[in-house]
Amino acid sequence: MAHYRATESKREQFRRYLEKSGVLATLTSVLMALYEENDKPNNALDFIKLHLGAADLESANTEALRIEVADLREKCNVLMEENKELRNRLMQYEPSPEEEAAGE
Repeated sequence: MAHYRATESKREQFRRYLEKSGVLATLTSVLMALYEENDKPNNALDFIKLHLGAADLESANTEALRIEVADLREKCNVLMEENKELRNRLMQYEPSPEEEAAGE
């Protein structure tokens, strides 16, 4: 029974935290807006994100990250090609470790 009370106490503390920080009021207002919609959206989660302001930030951040990843992949490919070319050029002037071991 003590475990139940401890869990209930933690839940109550968390509920007070959410209420104090304004999370409950904000979620309630967004859910009320969804409830009051005459034409319910197909995707309720997108509706909530949009009304919380997260949808625009997420899409902008996602697009920026996609562009950055594409740029970094291209740079990586260029550097890998350059590395391969430099290794080949180096091999013309220095024997490989295997050749050095065989020559000793």
